Amino acid sequence: MSVPVFLSEAAGQAGDTIVLDGPEGRHAASVRRLRAGERVDLTDGAGRVAECTVTTAGKDALTAAVLRRFEVPPPRPRLVVVQGLPKGDRGELAVEMMTEAGVDVIVPWAAARCVTQWKGDRAGKSLARWRSTAREAAKQARRFHLPEVTEQATTARVRSLVSAAALAVVLHEEAAEPLSRLELPEVPGDIVMIVGPEGGVTDEEIAGFRAAGAVPALLGPTVLRTSTAGVAAAAVLLARCGRW
Repeated sequence: MSVPVFLSEAAGQAGDTIVLDGPEGRHAASVRRLRAGERVDLTDGAGRVAECTVTTAGKDALTAAVLRRFEVPPPRPRLVVVQGLPKGDRGELAVEMMTEAGVDVIVPWAAARCVTQWKGDRAGKSLARWRSTAREAAKQARRFHLPEVTEQATTARVRSLVSAAALAVVLHEEAAEPLSRLELPEVPGDIVMIVGPEGGVTDEEIAGFRAAGAVPALLGPTVLRTSTAGVAAAAVLLARCGRW
């Protein structure tokens, strides 16, 4: 059984003992029911880790003795996925799977054909759910670098990300070149991948992304849902760039 991971800013600070309280402490003590003598890893979500053993467990907090501290460097190249807003709760499903796979940055995209619209109070609540999903999935996957879930992006903002990337790919069912055969960049920088919504990417969006430097690519012979296309494509790229 894997050692459970919890978030704590104290993981990156000096000291031989860490008190895990607040929501993380309640979850560890009340839900996971960790007890004295059990192992736990604490991370600040930015690569700093404290390997610990629980010394005392209360109703809503733990005290842990630090066995050792270390730092995990951020993975390179960074994989940024621009995700067209899916319908219903499929957005959280996409975020969960991409986080488990190792995606570094997830950008919610208000594409032209998005049925779902993040406006007003809904925008803040939806973004909070995506971020909470990423945080919990990262802990489950034992990731010591939490993925970033950015603010909702316009198409103009996505074009800016494309222009700054070492490689930018837009998934498209009519592309001639398969994703598995794209030439990866030799220069350092982000890999940006664009996943359209259920209705697909418009011709105008494709043209704008091409002009900014993106390459259309075919994911495979079948049509995947927008909520699963991102993780499938991420798996291809993470394997090809050596991170898997």
